[in-house]
Amino acid sequence: MSETGITGFGGYIPRRRIHRQAIAEAHSWAIPGLKGLGRGERSFCGHDEDVVTMAVAAARFAMAGTTDATVQSLLLASTTLPFADRQNSTLVGEALGLSEDLHTADVCGSQRAGTSALLQALRASSGSPSVVIASEQGFSKPGSVRELTSGDGAAAVLLGGENIVARLLGSHTVSRDLVDHYRSTGSNVDYMLEERWIRDEGYLKIIPDTVQRLFSKTGVVGEAINHFVVPVVAVRTAQQIARACGIEATAVADNLQGQCGDTGAAHALLMLVNTLHLAQPGDKILVLGFGQGCDALLFEATPAIDRAEHFRSIQDELNKGSADSNYMRFLSHNGAIEMDWGIRAERDTRTALSALYRNRSTFTGFVGGRCTACETVQFPKTKLCVNPDCNKPDTQVEEAFRDKTGHIKSFTEDWLGHSVSPPFMYGAVRFEGKASLMMELADFDPGQVKAGDAVCMSFRIKDKDAVRDFRRYFWKAVPARSSVDSSSEGE
Repeated sequence: MSETGITGFGGYIPRRRIHRQAIAEAHSWAIPGLKGLGRGERSFCGHDEDVVTMAVAAARFAMAGTTDATVQSLLLASTTLPFADRQNSTLVGEALGLSEDLHTADVCGSQRAGTSALLQALRASSGSPSVVIASEQGFSKPGSVRELTSGDGAAAVLLGGENIVARLLGSHTVSRDLVDHYRSTGSNVDYMLEERWIRDEGYLKIIPDTVQRLFSKTGVVGEAINHFVVPVVAVRTAQQIARACGIEATAVADNLQGQCGDTGAAHALLMLVNTLHLAQPGDKILVLGFGQGCDALLFEATPAIDRAEHFRSIQDELNKGSADSNYMRFLSHNGAIEMDWGIRAERDTRTALSALYRNRSTFTGFVGGRCTACETVQFPKTKLCVNPDCNKPDTQVEEAFRDKTGHIKSFTEDWLGHSVSPPFMYGAVRFEGKASLMMELADFDPGQVKAGDAVCMSFRIKDKDAVRDFRRYFWKAVPARSSVDSSSEGE
C-alpha cells in the first residue's frame, strides 16, 4: 500500500467578528463576571453562512491547484450540520464540482469528529486523493461562557500519495464516555458541566494516557514534539496538558482565541492548518481531538512543507475580519432572536426540489456554458449562443464560473428591499470571456462597493424556508482576496 499523507490544507473563518467586550457589557447588568472574558474577538457566521458554506470555502483553499475530478472521497465532520437527514457532504461535493463517482460521508456526534474523520480517511486511503473537512457553527445561550469563547470556522486537508507535506507517523485512540458537556437531539445549545471536571478528570487524565500509549507505539518522546495541537480554550490548561505529556510548554500551538474562538469539532484541524504554515521540514506535530475519549495523531513535516506558502493561511483569514460591537446583529445572525422584518419579508421561499435536482450542476456547481464556435462565455448554458453575432445552436460546452474572478460593472445598495442584513446589495458582474451576470453581493459593508472592484465567487445560503425548514444555496460575489481564491482573472 502506498504512503498517504497531507498534500494540501486550508481554513475558512467568517469575516464577521464581534468584540467580546460588547457581549460582556450587554450582560453586565446580570452577569458582571463575564467581563473577565471580554478580551479579543470571536468569529460568527453571516446571515448567509453555515457549516456547508464554510466547508466549501475551506475545501476550495485546500484543493487549490488540484484537479477536482481526481478526488475520490470526501468526509465532512461537524456537530452542527444544517440537515439531519440529507447528506451534507454530498452537497459540498457538488458545490466543489467533484465527480459523482465520489465516496461521501458525514461524521458527527463528538467534538473529536474532525480528528476521527481525518484518522478514518488516512487509514482507508490507498494513496488516492481524498479531502477531509471539519466545519462548525456554534450556538450558545446568551450570557453563557461559551457565547464568548466559541467561534465559527472550518478547516480542510487534502490527502494523497504525491507531494506529501506531512506524513502520519502513528496514531492512537482512547474511547471513554466522560460527559463534560452534551447536546440532546432537538436542542440547539450544549449543557456544560463545571470547568474543573473537564480539566481534572478529562484533559489531565485522558489526554496524557492517550499520548503515552501513542509514544509507546511510535518510540517518540515528548521532548521531540515541535508543535502540540491541543484544542482547549485556556492556554494555561494547554500548558498543563503538555507538561503531563512530557512536552515542552513552548510547543503548544496557538489556539486562535484572540480573533476567532473555539470552533468545536473543527478546531483541531483549524489549529493544524495554522501550524502547518509554521512548520519546518522534520518537525513533529502532535494533533489531539478530545470528546468522549481522545484521538492522537502524530505527523512529521516533509521537505515539501515549503509548499505551504502556496496555500491561503489562517493568518490571512484572521486579517480579513471586520469586527464591531453590534450585539443585536450577532444575535440575529445566530438565530437567537426573531426579528420583525416587516411586510416585505412575507414571501414564500419554497424550493422546487425537482427543478433543483435537474439543474443542480447549474445552481450548486455554478456551471454555465462556453460557445465552441465563438468562445463566448455565458450563464446559464442554453441551446443557442447568446452572442448576437453567432447565435449558433448546440455549440455549448460546460464552463465553471465558481473559480472565476469578475469585476463589478454596476451595483445597487437597496435599503427598501428585504434583507436580514441590510442593505440588500446586488450588481452586474463581468467575467472573462465577456460574460455578465446579475449577482448578489456579500461581505461588503454599506458604502464600500465601487464599480470596477474585483470579486470572486463564494457559495452561500440564498434563501431559508422557515415554513418547510429548508435552505437553498447559490453563489454570491465577494471581495477578491488572493490568487488562491481564483484561478482565472477577469477583464
